[in-house]
Amino acid sequence: MSGGVIWLSVAAGGAVGAMARHGVSRLSLHFLGPNFPWGTLAANITGSFAMGLLIVWFSTREPSSPALRAFLTVGLLGAFTTFSTFSLDVVTIYRDRTLMIAGAYLLASVVLSIAGLLSGIGIGRQLT
Repeated sequence: MSGGVIWLSVAAGGAVGAMARHGVSRLSLHFLGPNFPWGTLAANITGSFAMGLLIVWFSTREPSSPALRAFLTVGLLGAFTTFSTFSLDVVTIYRDRTLMIAGAYLLASVVLSIAGLLSGIGIGRQLT
């Protein structure tokens, strides 16, 4: 299978995932209000759950289509929530290495991502 097909699979999955994420956010805002990021929480939890189901499904059906795998995991779930990939990474590191390395990755990801966001806000404010 050519690399171009994989890229197109990711792009198509990303479009579907982004639309699904927007839909979840809109529904959550409509039904639950703006006082808590319910949409983000719902997308992260359901996306992580779906990633778990897919990983098991793909592992029991090897070899699976690389295009389908890319469409569903990197594309659809990647756009729906990157938290699903992050969750899989933490569990994989824990399984393949140690709890300490998994914990360090978890902590570094959260703290450094928030620091990156705050840095971006600070620099963005200075540029405007």
